[in-house]
Amino acid sequence: MARVLYFSRDYTPHDHRFLSALAATPHQIYYLRLERGARQLEDRPLPAGVTYVPWAGGVKPFTWAAVPTLLRDFQRVINEIKPDLIHAGPVQTAAFLAALSGFHPLVVMSWGSDLLRDAYRNRWWRWITALTLRRATVLVGDCRAVQDVALSFGMASERIILFPWGVDLRHFSPGEDSGLRARRGWQDAFVLLSLRSWEPIYGVDVVVRAFAEVARNLPEIRLFLLGSGSQAPLIQRLLYENDLLDRVYLGGQVGYERLPSFYRAADLYLSASHSDGSSVSLMEALACGLPAVVSDIPGNREWVVPGVHGWLFPDGDAHALAERIREAYNRRDVLTEMRRQARFLAEERANWEKNFARLLQAYDLAWQIAAR
Repeated sequence: MARVLYFSRDYTPHDHRFLSALAATPHQIYYLRLERGARQLEDRPLPAGVTYVPWAGGVKPFTWAAVPTLLRDFQRVINEIKPDLIHAGPVQTAAFLAALSGFHPLVVMSWGSDLLRDAYRNRWWRWITALTLRRATVLVGDCRAVQDVALSFGMASERIILFPWGVDLRHFSPGEDSGLRARRGWQDAFVLLSLRSWEPIYGVDVVVRAFAEVARNLPEIRLFLLGSGSQAPLIQRLLYENDLLDRVYLGGQVGYERLPSFYRAADLYLSASHSDGSSVSLMEALACGLPAVVSDIPGNREWVVPGVHGWLFPDGDAHALAERIREAYNRRDVLTEMRRQARFLAEERANWEKNFARLLQAYDLAWQIAAR
């Protein structure tokens, strides 16, 4: 049994899932939280068997000015716990602090956009990215696009483990929608689903603009618009100006247990994200047998084959997204086969239980490298 210190930026549904799986291993798992953001991201308690570590962080948003204080207390945590391995991410926050400590073995886990987007913000972000990767024993990435960025920063390929996070294929599966469509009176509608956070990186405004364009000529089209975020004023203004409020269901943040019903109630999943690795929500949609229309970015191209699992559209192009939605509507006869192919792809590549073993392989590799 090894002592593993899991160090993450905040406490999210993804962290809950990782910690739950790690708690089921023979290892002793300690959880360190870098910050507490303005929004509560996960309301479930820590999984049984995970030890929360109190320290100088984890109580307010992270700032660069706090790094010296956090680093000193991080060293104290290491001295007290004496971990056999630190698992840290995202790259430029939690993993950067872990890298500054000089601890080995260090498994750095990319969260997708930290390498695909944040690594290129400016010289400072490029420097901390390079330092963190240089000091990482092993990097875990969720897609080939992340691997390519790591290689460009000088990371050795033999120290990179690809790990598409995957989803619970029993929880996310085709089935009944629990009456969602019927309660809205949408039994005969063509229903779209968007559930990315209302932040600039996820392009929800592009989705709403495309929906507004399509809705002018397709009276039967409807939209489940879940989520919230800093772009709420913009999203609400677009809905109001285009007279769409009676054709959109604003569902807010939907909990894990209710999510499958929304995937099952939709005819098409939409994501206009400007940056993504292997998107978990896309994998959830595929697992529920839902065809997808997603932005043509490297992470999405690894999952959606046009005409097989859905369609791609040029990143940021609302008109092109509207055209793809019209194509899906006009070719409703092909959606049944797309649903079958989507579920098949999820079973082949997005099985959380099978994919999680890749993370444990990364731990083993890190221990092997450290022992050399």
